This record gives sequence, C-alpha cells and structure tokens, in this order.
Amino acid sequence: MSGSSRPSGPAADPVVEAATRQVMAALADPALRPVVRTFFDEETFTATHVVHDPATMKAAVIDSVLNYEASSGRTKHGSAQKVVDYVRETGLEVEWQLETHAHADHLSAAPWLQEQLGGKLAIGADIRRVQDVFGKIFNAGTEFARDGSQFDHLFQDGDTFSVGSIPAIALHVPGHTPADMAFVIGDAAFIGDTLFMPDYGTARADFPGGDARMLFRSIRRLLSLPAETRLFLCHDYKAPGRDVFAWETTVGAERAHNVHVHDGVAEDDFVTMRSARDRTLSLPSLIMPSVQVNMRAGHLPEPEENGVSYIKVPVNRL
Repeated sequence: MSGSSRPSGPAADPVVEAATRQVMAALADPALRPVVRTFFDEETFTATHVVHDPATMKAAVIDSVLNYEASSGRTKHGSAQKVVDYVRETGLEVEWQLETHAHADHLSAAPWLQEQLGGKLAIGADIRRVQDVFGKIFNAGTEFARDGSQFDHLFQDGDTFSVGSIPAIALHVPGHTPADMAFVIGDAAFIGDTLFMPDYGTARADFPGGDARMLFRSIRRLLSLPAETRLFLCHDYKAPGRDVFAWETTVGAERAHNVHVHDGVAEDDFVTMRSARDRTLSLPSLIMPSVQVNMRAGHLPEPEENGVSYIKVPVNRL
C-alpha cells in the first residue's frame, strides 16, 4: 500500500492534512524520521516510548510507568529507571514528558522522570474535563484544581511542536477518554489508547466521558494518515495465537487487518460491537490509584495531617 493510498472522507480535515504533509516529508527525508526505543512493562501491559532526533539528540518520553503495588500501596521506579538509564547512556536531552491521556491502568512516572531528566510535562487540553468528572467521583475537594495547571503544557488539536529538529503535531482523538491526544512526530504517530495491534482491535470506550461513536471517528481520523505512517501503541495484551508482545504497526496494516475497524466497517456496526464488548469487561485493577494520580499529572494526592498520601475507593460508584 503506497503512501498516497488514503481513505476518502466527506470533508477535508485541516489538522490531518497538516499531519499528512509532515509524514510525507519525513518519508521523503530520513533526517526527519525519529528513532524510537520502547520499554514494555508487563505488569500493566504498557509501552513507554522514548523518541529522539538523531541529529540533535533531543528526545521525548511518552506514557511512562510508575510501578505500584496495590496490596501495600507502595510505589517503585523500576520501569522508569530503565528509561533514565537508556537516556543517559545514549546521551539524550529530554524536551518533553508526554501523556496521551490520563491512564486508568497504570500510574504515570512523569514527575519523577522530570526530576531525573527534565522536559515539559504535557497532555491534551481536555484533561480539564477528565479532572472535572473524576474530581467529583473521588470527591477531591475544592483544593484540587480542575484547570490542568498541574501540567506544564496543554495541547489543543492541531498544535505544532518539535522534538529537536523533527516537526510534530498533536491530534485530538477522544473516545476512550475525552482527553486522548495522538502525537505525530515525523513519520511516527504515538496514538495512546485508540487502536491496538490489528489482531487485537480497539480500546474500550466505557469509562466516564468515553464514547464508542467518538472513538470510531477518532480512529478513522488516524487512519486517514498515509499508509506508511508508523503507529506506536500504548498497550498490548497478546491476541490469541500470538506469543510475543507487540506495539508497533502501520496505518496500512490497521486499515487492512484490524479486527474491529478495518476498511469497510461501518460506524454503527462498530458502535454496536464496541458497546457490547465493553459490557463484558472488568475495570482495570489499578483504576483507583491510577486515575487519582494521573489526573494530578502523576503526583500523589496531597498528604494529610500525618504526612501520608491516601488513595480513595468510592464504594458502589464506578
């Protein structure tokens, strides 16, 4: 499938068109293609991507993991330390700590990585909607700001930035949560919880603020990028019959083979399938600590008068 092979749409999407021009430029010029090193945390099935510009050695860390032991409430930095070691050994300079969304299945290590490596901590601007919804669910109180101010930067749809000399653009892809953002860096798109590997399908859309129809439209937006666009996923769970974890695919592969949203799948059929499938799923085991921490940009809740931070569990609420 060639780079010019793209699905037709009823109307032009200027942000996708801009991202397409960027990808095509990177496909034509190897200097605009980033190097990606992925660290996979098997406990949470999460892929953390370190993406860098080989010309300047500037880098971004995307969707980092803070290890959390639910039975004891203890945090550890084993997964994040691997990122630190790699960045230092490779001689990278971190410019960005990027979150594709407020994760419900793992805690972010971004604040700790900032202390070790630097970089601006950023997420999509609609994190404010997530903070509002979950601030109420967890009764976080008026002291919890719902304005995204815990982050250094909030991306709007179509915002451009760079990693070193490689151009990048943010694409709003809600559906899994209202705040999901994909980051297209050169010819590589980091798409968070929207798509999984073609043999596994798509992300759930049943969390508060999620929407299966919106997810379908966001996915079609991503799949409007050139077929050769590299896609880097946030999770993998090994589809039946596959024995190894995988987190990299392409737009072309997803369009041809994704078991939920390959070319030809109608929106209504996807919504029916996704909604039925979501009703069979249990909540992620770490949703309580993850959301409370991640809506705070990876910071623990403020310590109480005894100096200890606490994770709340709302009874019969989720």
